[in-house]
Amino acid sequence: MRTGQRLVFWPARLAACLAAAALLLVTVVAGDAASNMATKKDEGYQTSVPNAVLLDPDSDSLLFDKGGDDLIAPASLAKLMTLEFVFNEIKQGHIKLDDEFTISENAWRKGGAPSHGSTMFAAIHSRIKLNDLLHGIIVDSANDACIAVAEGLAGNEAEFGAMLTKRAREIGLEKSTFTNATGYSDPNLRVTAREMAQLARHIMQTYPDFYAYFAERELAWNNIRQQNRNPLLGMGIGADGLKTGETSDAGFNLVGSAVQDNLRLIVVVTGAKSEKERADEARKMLDWGFHGFEARVLFAEGQTIGQAKVFGGDTSYVPLVGPGTIRVMTPRSGGEHLLARIVYTGPVPAPVVKGQSIGKLRVWRGENLALEVPLKAAEDVGPGSMSQRAMDAATELMIGLFRAGVKRL
Repeated sequence: MRTGQRLVFWPARLAACLAAAALLLVTVVAGDAASNMATKKDEGYQTSVPNAVLLDPDSDSLLFDKGGDDLIAPASLAKLMTLEFVFNEIKQGHIKLDDEFTISENAWRKGGAPSHGSTMFAAIHSRIKLNDLLHGIIVDSANDACIAVAEGLAGNEAEFGAMLTKRAREIGLEKSTFTNATGYSDPNLRVTAREMAQLARHIMQTYPDFYAYFAERELAWNNIRQQNRNPLLGMGIGADGLKTGETSDAGFNLVGSAVQDNLRLIVVVTGAKSEKERADEARKMLDWGFHGFEARVLFAEGQTIGQAKVFGGDTSYVPLVGPGTIRVMTPRSGGEHLLARIVYTGPVPAPVVKGQSIGKLRVWRGENLALEVPLKAAEDVGPGSMSQRAMDAATELMIGLFRAGVKRL
């Protein structure tokens, strides 16, 4: 009986494996978009800045991306990473808002009044509560406050920069590298516009109480009152954060966010030639997003999105699901082609545990990657019998020969 079952099962199992090897990527066309093959690139939208991203943080869907993965100098946008690190330390209970940090001579000279840069004008050798330093960093873009925090937590800025990069990797920023707390020019300090948008999303979703600080319009310290540098806050467009930055090598940069009609968007513009261009391009992009897009459900929570090939399991495939309801932002005008692909490294060796990370779902809107979400196993897959494992090993050998033949062709 076992020999008979093996002879009957072999061709189907081999055919499935060969099909998976030939395709490598599983392709799904979302909704009824397959009937309309016309491709439009971001609805013809253009911006004058070299790098820009527009993100819907709720669905993690990109509406616009121009050079979003280019490594760029962030200037004071790097302070968002400093802030995230401090917020996390507070959340973990390692430090408290009423802890005091010293404004060293280095912090005063390099980031205080003598520097003629962004500062909260903290007095040399003064001790300031962390809560006040956070307001200084957010509202005034205070370099003296950043350096004081870095020295207090790591001893010096170089060590703090390494800690920031490590933390960036932990929250999913794979390309950005930090070398100091302020964003002062450094050839090794580089970020991407896309990861700055992801960092802003992480901050607002993980630390909602601290995110409220970003909407504050002014801060008075040492008898000096300063206005928030974010130009979007005074435009009446629902803006409530986050940060600006500018240096000679970075240009004029901004990470901003606004809410209209229960839709929140995050905008990033970098490399602008002036404060005006930075503000105008950010507002124009937000207006385009708010008026031109709407959310569309691709997959309901718990819905099987596809399946991954399993090696040595009691079943040949494991169904895959996303982290919840999967939405993507699409133009209100309609008629845009959506293409979804499941990408994973396979076959996945058994046993497979329900909830195990398997791969990613990537969704393209026209020519642009609009969405990427992690996928996990929807159920357990136990080890297969000796005969099943032997057949899988044989089919993998055949797949290897098949691939080698394709390469030679």
